[in-house]
Amino acid sequence: MATGRTHRPATRSRGIPEATVARLPLYLRALTALSERSVPTVSSEELAAAAGVNSAKLRKDFSYLGSYGTRGVGYDVEYLVYQISRELGLTQDWPIVMVGIGNLGAALANYGGFASRGFRVAALIDADPAMVGKPVAGIAVQFIDDLERIIDENGVSIGVIATPAGAAQQVCDRLVAAGVTSILNFAPTVLSVPDGVDVRKVDLSIELQILAFHEQRKAGEENGAPAPAAAAPVAPPVAARTAAAPAAPADAPGDGRNGPDGDMPAVMPA
Repeated sequence: MATGRTHRPATRSRGIPEATVARLPLYLRALTALSERSVPTVSSEELAAAAGVNSAKLRKDFSYLGSYGTRGVGYDVEYLVYQISRELGLTQDWPIVMVGIGNLGAALANYGGFASRGFRVAALIDADPAMVGKPVAGIAVQFIDDLERIIDENGVSIGVIATPAGAAQQVCDRLVAAGVTSILNFAPTVLSVPDGVDVRKVDLSIELQILAFHEQRKAGEENGAPAPAAAAPVAPPVAARTAAAPAAPADAPGDGRNGPDGDMPAVMPA
């Protein structure tokens, strides 16, 4: 079976939009479930509902693959599984290295879905000498000093980073220098990479913060509609302004509530 460096998916050369590429795994997951139930065909509406998108978007996405279905019948499930798998490059073996075998890294190593989707964990790597040799998910952890050799021997082009944030960029640089051109980053930091290297970031804390925002909004709606914004104050006539109380001396300390313009705080709360 070919390895990850012998072939690259043709999605870019064929002009498939990135948004469509991001939805292809959703379609593949839904189609795989249908295939496991021996469902031969599926309509665009049924498949769209299973994938969580609207049917018009699904049909547009499939048009980039050259698959238009059959009126009154729908799409052939097995053929679509093959077609999307081929487009995503999943008809070949993709060896990956995972760096950082702490709690998160160990959990990822034990995830059973990699192999079934065409990804073989070639090596687990950590910088802690105490971890070296310990089996995780049936694979002995190797020392970070051997990173470049491991990548070269296994023909790795995809790396997974699950290190602390402070170590992630250095690990990224070493992966790229060794020939890795795609990185899945679980570290809570933004990585800098050269052109030609793709990075996908997964930050669970950010996703939870977004959910917290929606929960707060729903709680506010349940407790009543938010108060309407106050109307802008109407400026008093010129005469009224000149008759106002005397201004404080120039060197009088402010009360901390007004900004330099005297109308609003200089720094609004975040």
